[in-house]
Parts: sequence; C-alpha cells; structure tokens
Amino acid sequence: MNGNEPIYDARALGTPKMLVLGVQHMFAMFGATVLVPALTGLSVSATLLFAGLGTLLFHALTRGKVPAFLGSSFAFIGGYAAIAPLLPDANGTACIPNTELLPYACFGVACAGLLYVLLAALFKAFGTRAVMRYFPPVVTGPVIICIGLTLSSTAISSCRTNWWIALVAIGIVVVCNIWGRGMIKIIPILLGVVGSYLAAAVTNHVDFSAVLSAPWVGLPFQMENTLFGLFGRPSLDTGLLLTSAVTIMPLALATMVEHIGDMCAISSTCERNFLEDPGFHRTLLGDGLATALASLFGAPANTTYGENTGVLALSRVYDPRVIRIAAGLAILVSFSPKFAALVSAMPQATMGGVSMVLYGMISAVGVRNVVENQVDFSNSRNVIIAALILVLAIGVNYSGAVTFSVGSATVSMSGLAVAALTGIALNAVLPGKDYEFGADHKGDTSVNFKV
Repeated sequence: MNGNEPIYDARALGTPKMLVLGVQHMFAMFGATVLVPALTGLSVSATLLFAGLGTLLFHALTRGKVPAFLGSSFAFIGGYAAIAPLLPDANGTACIPNTELLPYACFGVACAGLLYVLLAALFKAFGTRAVMRYFPPVVTGPVIICIGLTLSSTAISSCRTNWWIALVAIGIVVVCNIWGRGMIKIIPILLGVVGSYLAAAVTNHVDFSAVLSAPWVGLPFQMENTLFGLFGRPSLDTGLLLTSAVTIMPLALATMVEHIGDMCAISSTCERNFLEDPGFHRTLLGDGLATALASLFGAPANTTYGENTGVLALSRVYDPRVIRIAAGLAILVSFSPKFAALVSAMPQATMGGVSMVLYGMISAVGVRNVVENQVDFSNSRNVIIAALILVLAIGVNYSGAVTFSVGSATVSMSGLAVAALTGIALNAVLPGKDYEFGADHKGDTSVNFKV
C-alpha cells in the first residue's frame, strides 16, 4: 500500500490501523464540535455523545454507504443566542450558560430537525432528477470552493494565538502527506495534532489544571437540562416555545442548502454519487433526525462535517466503517470528563494549523471539479453564476449575515446559503440551461461522480 490508491474497504488494513484512522477522524471533528457548546453554553460531553449517536443514526438511514461524520452545526448559534443568550459573570463578560432558557432554544432546533424530515419526504416524492437539475457543475463547483473558503477565517484566527505551534501542525501534515509511506501517509492529521500538542506542552503553552481536577467518569448530560426536564417544569412558558420554533425553524432552509453542498463535496471526494445512492432524501432525513435527537437531550444541532471530508481527501480512505469507529470513540469519551478536558486544553493554534489544511483541501476539491468537468467560462451565463456565488459567499460571510423579518421573527442567512440559493435561482432562470440529470453524463459528473 503506497497511499495513492483510494481505499473503499479499510478492513484490508487490519483492525489496529482502522482504529487509528477512526481516532484521526474524531480529532478532526473535535475542535469545531466542542466550540459550539462553548459559544452557546450547552454541554460539551452531551455534544460528543450525540455527535456519535447522530452519526450512527445517519449511517443507519443511509444504509452505511456515506462516509460522513455529523458534528455540531454553527448555523444555529444565532438561534441559541436569540432565545438563551449567555449570562454575564462578575466582570460583565457574557460567559455563563443560560440553563433556564437553553431547553427552550433546543425545542426550536428540534422543530427545525423535524422540518428536515418533511423536506426529505418532498424530495423522495419528486425524485432526485427533479432536484439535481438545479445543481449543474457551474453551481456545485463554486459552492464547494466556498465551503472551504468561508471556514478559513476561523482557522486563521486560531493560528494567530500562536503561529509557531500552528506551523508545527501544518509542517507535520505536509511532510507526512507528501513524503510519508504506508500508514504515515494516511494519518497526517492525527500526527499533526499530536505532534503540535506535544510541542506546545513541552514549551509550557498548555494549561492542564482543568484536566487534573476533572473526574474520570461522569454522565454526559443532566435530565433537567433536556427537553424532558423542560416539559416537567410547573412554569412552562408556552409562548417562548412558540417563539423559539418560529425563530429557529427557518434556519433549516439555509442549512439544507449547505447539506447539498456537503454531500456534493463528499461524493466528489469519494468518487461516488451519494445523491443518487442512497439518495439525497436519505442523507437529509439522517441529518434532520440526528439534529432532533440531539436537541431532545440538550446537545446542539448536527450537520455533516467538512473537516472530516478534508480527512477523506487527504487519507484517501473512504470506508464508512472508519467513520463509525470515530462515532463510537466519540460516544465512549463523552462519558469521561477528564478526556474532554484533555482535548479542550489543546491549544487553539494546533487545531487552527490542522484546519487550515483541511479547509483548503475542501476548496481544492471544488476547483478540481470545475476543471475536470470543463465548465465553459467563455459562456457569459456561466461566468455570472460562478462569480455571484463566489462573491456573495465570501462577501456576506465577512460583512455579516443577511437578515430579514418573518412576522416577529428575524431570520439570518449565512453567506454560503445566500450564495447557493442565488446560484440555484440564476441557473434556473437564465437562458442557455441545457442540463438534465440522468441524461447528460458530463453534467451528472459535475462533482466528479462515478457510479
């Protein structure tokens, strides 16, 4: 094995190597996944537990075919902040979890998850062809490029906390991936994380005080902080429940569009048409039910993770079994507060350096798709569609989300969602559209699908 050929059945590598690959995927998702509860006040342990359970549920509903890991969604952070903003500490800094109102916000997210189920049923009823005709190469390629680019600012911000630690991580990843052999070439992300973490620890850039005081075993969540605990309260505020649902549910429309982009990226990376088999309705259903399940128990909404798509692109191991191993490990460590504290103590710069490579890999996949499918940019129609997707995704991301009111609720849409919707709409209305899914092989391989 030289690491150049894609691996679709990792059992040929042996169980020990599969476990190491699973650990790599768990570390890849960990930094971003635990950031959401840090920003919202939700439980880190519950987040890990339902990231793992949600991933396994997703794999069950997609027949175990899609190598996707479901981690915390950033799209709903605004919804949590609107319903249950963090409380100020003695210094006036908003950092204390609003445990009284967080279950109300979780109710809104759970309703959003159920909206996924309704949308999945509609896609099942109308068929993949009716949906995919709106996603030719000129739309999906730029959208995939933007997925990586819009994440790039978080990587840079993390790297800025200590650039030399970040550079250690980047250097290890590059060296292992370019010059590594065998297993070294397959696990560059894990080696980059461990190497950078050790370098930071040796130079006293890691605070282990929280690790020393954390217990070895503990429950990931408390029932009073879940929806079940909320509905057991004598002073249940039904008006706030309705407000939460109306405020947060519209976010599902934006995240659904992002889900399509993620599925395209994973399909392209693995050279498999997952939108056709097992079908977009199944992936959407898995994402929605995983979100609803997590919200019931006080964990954040789930979404398919771009970080793990980057790991797939680097390692070229596309076996979903490896993702399920990572899910099992996430469930296991969710019952260990000490382990959660150990990983939380990891320097931001370590995850920033690794994320810089991963996010760049995602964008590179999008560039490859546009080039390999020979999108004709001498055609003004294609230039306009791609240009607006790129400018809106990046511009809105850095200037602030697009907000509008629906009744008394304020809906916020990310740059990626605005760009994707704009590209889809322009492709549908501008003259010259000749793409039909299932009839045009070149168009059907818009994200390098191989059926």
